[in-house]
Amino acid sequence: MRTATLGPAQRAEALAGMAERELDVLVVGAGVVGAGTALDAVTRGLATGLVEARDWASGTSSRSSKLIHGGLRYLEMLDFALVREALKERGLLLERLAPHLVKPVPFLYPLQHRGWERMYAGSGVALYDAMSVSSGHGRGLPVHRHLSRRRALRVAPCLKKDALVGALQYYDAQMDDARFVTTLVRTAASYGAQVANRARVTGFLREGERVVGARVKDVEAGGEYEIHAKQIVNATGVWTDDTQAMVGERGQFHVRASKGIHLVVPKDRIHSATGLILRTEKSVLFVIPWGRHWIVGTTDTGWDLDKAHPAASSADIDYLLEHVNSVLAVPLTRDDVQGVYAGLRPLLAGESDATSKLSREHTVAHPVPGLVVVAGGKYTTYRVMAKDAVDEAVHALDQRVAVCVTEDTPLLGAEGYRALWNARARTAARTGLHVARVEHLLNRYGSMAEELLELIAATPALGEPLAGADDYLRAEVVYAASHEGARHLDDVLTRRTRISIETFDRGTRTARECAELMAPVLGWDKEQIEKEVEHYDKRVEAERESQRQPDDLTADAARLGAPDIVPL
Repeated sequence: MRTATLGPAQRAEALAGMAERELDVLVVGAGVVGAGTALDAVTRGLATGLVEARDWASGTSSRSSKLIHGGLRYLEMLDFALVREALKERGLLLERLAPHLVKPVPFLYPLQHRGWERMYAGSGVALYDAMSVSSGHGRGLPVHRHLSRRRALRVAPCLKKDALVGALQYYDAQMDDARFVTTLVRTAASYGAQVANRARVTGFLREGERVVGARVKDVEAGGEYEIHAKQIVNATGVWTDDTQAMVGERGQFHVRASKGIHLVVPKDRIHSATGLILRTEKSVLFVIPWGRHWIVGTTDTGWDLDKAHPAASSADIDYLLEHVNSVLAVPLTRDDVQGVYAGLRPLLAGESDATSKLSREHTVAHPVPGLVVVAGGKYTTYRVMAKDAVDEAVHALDQRVAVCVTEDTPLLGAEGYRALWNARARTAARTGLHVARVEHLLNRYGSMAEELLELIAATPALGEPLAGADDYLRAEVVYAASHEGARHLDDVLTRRTRISIETFDRGTRTARECAELMAPVLGWDKEQIEKEVEHYDKRVEAERESQRQPDDLTADAARLGAPDIVPL
């Protein structure tokens, strides 16, 4: 199957194409649920469009804990259906749909009480493993094991000796969330979906009560399009209520935002061969392996300020450091923190004021004819959410529509990945790249890594690492702009790569080199390169300033000191 190229020309063609003829389904919002919905619809044979106001995954879907998991703590809440569903999806992603992007990751759960806790927690983890295997897609992960304190400290020497009496070790999975969404979008486009980022819905088209389309502004070029569709799916996450307001309907449910922040620290600051999961008074705390780094998170607090750029305050950072340091023999300090990011979970509002008690389940509704709304849920169950949204939409289509096939539709890069992985030493010898570089490309692009190797073969300088961010090759920046829809420097440094959270300078040293690599692809002149770099520097400084503020209000005000987008 051909891979879709999402460069500037393809974006312009997609916007024009969507406006030319009526679509069966137009999806608004290109987070993981919106991208998954577009893939589900197009693989049922429906004429499908996808528009996103900013960049793919620029909201919640690039700021998660990077985990694909069943939700072990939901067992304690007796939410067996949610856990079973998520474990099945985890297995599908690991084994069939995205083995190049979704990888197993071990976690250690320290036990602090003798006797009862090992029995209580152990039975929960045993049930978790059993439910995984019973789903039919869980045999690829090792089963949990019980560890004595001595064995636990051998696996995780970073822990204080008095912080545990023993431990349990179990497995879940992880991925780069923004890369996963970009791959979903490209997969949908490869099956014929028309997709455009930086395309903002400014209103809906109505015929009486019925919604028949959307008014879409090209944020880059400034033009406006009227896109007609038989059904529109609102998949805008924490913006759901705002989008619904455009049709004068809040809908049958309310979406509330919960802020979660994460810290990124270098690998050598925490001496462990496994991730950690710790209880806090409000939720759970993860220490997650992330390449040459660890991700420490997360918080769970209500947020009603700016949704586009949720800010981490000094209090948030102190909260995470305090809790992780309660078990670390060598405590982390502010100086150890390389990166900080904050994201908003879209939760279905209920009776409780505590966001940790709001529903992680999803809801699909049809509040007015022609408009379907999908909201809530977990990243792991995006495919089920997408299926339910398209099922709801096709009820109103006056035609026979095929059933969902995404359970058997691998994402781009999955096919041939394992064979290429097995041949990685030969690929390294053929291309002259170190085998570690080939592994890096395969784990980010799967079999599409061959497209990057072709770029490098044509221009060998692209095979060099980026100055100041040598985990990434120069070719990846060019490819992001030519094939993955990156329109701005921020898109590359924050989402196509993770340089913005993986370096102490947050990408400012690499910014100019990246902008100069993107310029020929996107037609930037010297003035635009300067604008891009200046904008990125201001963004980083605004984030740093927000993280020095004592609370949400002052942090939000500081973060909004940087403009949102560089006008072309």
